[in-house]
Amino acid sequence: MTPSTSAGSTDVPLLETTIGEDLRRTAARVGGREALVDVPSGRRWSYAQLDQAVDELARALVDAGLQHGDRLGIWAPNCPEWTLLQYATARAGIVLVTVNPAYRTSELAFVLQQSGCRWLVAAPSYKTSDYRAMVAEVASPALERALFLGDPEWDALLAHGRNLAQDALAAREAQLRNTDPICIQYTSGTTGFPKGATLSHRNLLNNGYFVGELCGYTENDRICLPVPFYHCFGMVMGNLGATTHGACTVIPAASFEPAATLQAVQDERCTSLYGVPTMFIAELGDPNFSSYDLSSLRTGIMAGTPCPVEVMKRVIADLHMEQVTICYGMTETSPVSTQSRRDDDLERRVSTVGTVHPHVEVQVVDPATGAVVPRGTTGEFCTRGYSVMLGYWNEPDKTAEAIDADGWMHTGDLAVMDDAGYLKIVGRIKDMVIRGGENVSPREVEEFLYAHPAVADVQVVGVPDPRYGEELCAWVKLVDGASLTEQDVREFCRGKLAHYKVPRYVVFVDDFPMTVTGKVQKFRMREATIEQLGLEGPVPTA
Repeated sequence: MTPSTSAGSTDVPLLETTIGEDLRRTAARVGGREALVDVPSGRRWSYAQLDQAVDELARALVDAGLQHGDRLGIWAPNCPEWTLLQYATARAGIVLVTVNPAYRTSELAFVLQQSGCRWLVAAPSYKTSDYRAMVAEVASPALERALFLGDPEWDALLAHGRNLAQDALAAREAQLRNTDPICIQYTSGTTGFPKGATLSHRNLLNNGYFVGELCGYTENDRICLPVPFYHCFGMVMGNLGATTHGACTVIPAASFEPAATLQAVQDERCTSLYGVPTMFIAELGDPNFSSYDLSSLRTGIMAGTPCPVEVMKRVIADLHMEQVTICYGMTETSPVSTQSRRDDDLERRVSTVGTVHPHVEVQVVDPATGAVVPRGTTGEFCTRGYSVMLGYWNEPDKTAEAIDADGWMHTGDLAVMDDAGYLKIVGRIKDMVIRGGENVSPREVEEFLYAHPAVADVQVVGVPDPRYGEELCAWVKLVDGASLTEQDVREFCRGKLAHYKVPRYVVFVDDFPMTVTGKVQKFRMREATIEQLGLEGPVPTA
């Protein structure tokens, strides 16, 4: 039997340079092309202008005393200043710590302290959060300075950078290596404190580059980015995917808004659109969807969580994204490990997460023994190569738990590799429901329920049961104007799914609990269901 292992192509070499130097090369090649558009403010930068602005900010940071390897936090929604800081810190050898815009005071304090941030750059506010007041409450011994975007102090920093000589920055850049840590991103775990995935120039630059290669990007592409920059989806697959190819990034809004995204695609003639499935569902469900001219789109990326087949078909047909690709990965792997190809047939593009990325190895192993399983068999997805993080910041024990002695990153995701090397993600090891000794993949039940015409979205979780150990609960979002009962849902399943896969409970909801990146938080769904239905006892784990 063929083992579930696969290695990516090495025909195109890795980029062995720093992020700052790569931007400089792109600006030299396509300096007059548009690089960045901020729709809310109307501001625009060519590549020559972006490179100059990045240089000025990097010089200001160096002159202000930030050293090679110092940490600087960014706490803001999507905006051009976020992009400028991403590239300026990289050019100056400063480690950018990306802070989730949804964090509250205690979470901010933890991240600043754990990473040892010397500086924090923040938006004054975000939605209902007063960032100024929250920063004032945080006491971190390492934090020396907090600047707020748009304040006189921030403007003075930018102005100062314009007047500095290039010499100091050139000396700093000469010290840099592409294997240096350049970014810390905190992963949102389901329990305990988040861990800081530490990533290098080499990790991030190459992952963005090969994502863009597989999307076929050139300087003629314009990428609409409603996904958050604080996460790899925005800053790597988006920003670095663009700048390594001379493409333009378009910021439709500070945070995701379906109508603003569709308007930006139309007005800026975007050729590519990114999102998690829930974003695409919201765009397709916009009441004015049919009024937008979206014919400029050809490609894009759907990632973050598995996509319902029916949603993907509508994305291809109604959003004109015939070359849309699915990406799979995690923050700790920069993030992408597999991606579908633009010429993959429809079935593979809607039902798999594609094949292994260039310069990456993947394998599927038995979670209990670590042995590679035969193709067609479910096991844990593992990956290794240039994309695997340097480690969790200052947490060697947790790093060793995630990356084994042979360099394999253990993802915790359950996958199946077919004979052609295409992979399906069928769930999380911890999400697997065990009902009366039968293993049930929530993903299988979700895909089935998506086929019901009244169901707009659905998530399935395991909840405790005194007889069977666990039972299934389906959280269902209905199509506008539709109505269903719990009994209707169960009747739809009976005779088509094995009896133990039919949800015992059905909860109708307007929204799911989610992270900022659009990942559904199933552990919160379990907690809410247990409380709402008065269930008792812990949910067993696989």
